[in-house]
Amino acid sequence: MGTETKEMKWYALRAISGKETKTKHYIETEMARTGMTDLLGQVLIPTEKVYQIRNGKKVLKERNFFPGYIMIEANLTGEFAHTLKNVTNVIGFLSETKGGKPTPLRSAEVNRMLGKVDELAESAEHVTIPFVIGESVKVIDGPFRDFIGSIEKIMEDKRKLEVMVKIFGRRTPLELSFMQVEKEN
Repeated sequence: MGTETKEMKWYALRAISGKETKTKHYIETEMARTGMTDLLGQVLIPTEKVYQIRNGKKVLKERNFFPGYIMIEANLTGEFAHTLKNVTNVIGFLSETKGGKPTPLRSAEVNRMLGKVDELAESAEHVTIPFVIGESVKVIDGPFRDFIGSIEKIMEDKRKLEVMVKIFGRRTPLELSFMQVEKEN
């Protein structure tokens, strides 16, 4: 009965990139099937939320910031590690040596990862700046809709751009939010 006292630790499980979500599902199904659910804590795919502008609309996408890895909280006793390794799409554990014993992640690493997930949940508005100075953009919103201009200044903190457009033949600076323009194709 000694195994009950072994606590859960976090491990990085390598999986086929792009199949992380499916693999997570396979792991959970397999654990339920083999009755090992009590040895498994959380199964996480570290993702971050990024906004992209698609057809003038703001789309929230989840991007895997650790492609090819699934974080699992588990008590790797007995057959458990072996069972996990045999799950479809699982390549193996992250370990010090090739094929060596799975190395638990340090709590600082785990907290950073979980923190990143929480932090991102809070700052979901954090958008990667999709513009560069000098780039040509089209105004898609507001009174100057359909005007084309070039970016003069990017005010990251305000999430605004200064765009130089020609109005009646005169170059005029407009202050527009990121959401009011799109890249010129």
